[in-house]
Parts: sequence; C-alpha cells; structure tokens
Amino acid sequence: MSDEIVIRPFAAQDAETVLAINTAAVPATNLISLDELNELVASALACVVALKNDTPVGFILCLGEDLPYTSANYLWISERRARFAYIDRICVAEDARGHRIGERLYHALFDALNGTDRSFLCEVNERPSNPGSVKFHKRLGFQEIGRQDHGEKAVLFLEHPPTTGAQA
Repeated sequence: MSDEIVIRPFAAQDAETVLAINTAAVPATNLISLDELNELVASALACVVALKNDTPVGFILCLGEDLPYTSANYLWISERRARFAYIDRICVAEDARGHRIGERLYHALFDALNGTDRSFLCEVNERPSNPGSVKFHKRLGFQEIGRQDHGEKAVLFLEHPPTTGAQA
C-alpha cells in the first residue's frame, strides 16, 4: 500500500473515522455525535477528506448561508455576510500532522467552490489559545475580521477572499 495522501469528497463509509478524528481534536473543535456529523455533511457546501492507505486522516467541512444551524460562530458570520462558505471544522489526525494535509484540504475546498463568489470564513480559538492555527490560516491568506468572547471560549473570525480561476 502507498503512503500517498489522496484528497476526495466525503463518502458515507468515512463517517465513523471522521467522527473519531473530530473527537480527538476537541477542544480545537467541538464535540459532535455521528448523527450531528451526518446532518452537517448532508447540508454542507462541501466536505472533503484526506486518505492515507484508504483511511481518512483528515477532513474539512464547509457550510453555506441560510441554514438552521445554531452554532454561535455560524450565527455571528450569518449576521455579517449574506453569502459565504463557512469552514465549520477542519481536523487532521494527530499522527498525520506535519505533512501539509490541512493545506491540501483547504486547496481542495477552494477548488470545489471556485467561481461561486463566496468568501471563506472560519474561526480560530483565541481562548483556549491556538496560535498554530492562526499562523496556518494567515499563511493561506486569511485575515482577521472580528472577535467574539463566549465566556469559556473566545474566537477570532478570519476571512479568505473568493477564489476565481486557478487554485488559490
């Protein structure tokens, strides 16, 4: 078997492994159930997975506007943008980190939504601090557009301009 990373759209058989990757990433992302994951994927603009030896080692899930999603961060963005691509979560398995998988997932997302005129928006934890994620997103071209304090958590909101033409 090859150690090559393959990027492709989410498939139903990925759900259990993707959920385990998400769970291992808490508190950088929030805990969800398998049903919640499947609901998010069903309503997503895009959900892309990275595979190593045919097993998911990372994923990115992106939502559009006008969803009945009650995430405080999604609602903050919905109040400020009419059309957007909200990165609800990106997670890479701990043993797969350091191989630019997150960057490849973002570029696959940018390609998937190329020409849709949607800005890409996300949040990064400020408390608990996640400086590596802030640095990563800024390297990809994201800029800070706001902050929100949720009590035990505080986040920075970041935005990347819409992609058109060649890969961002």
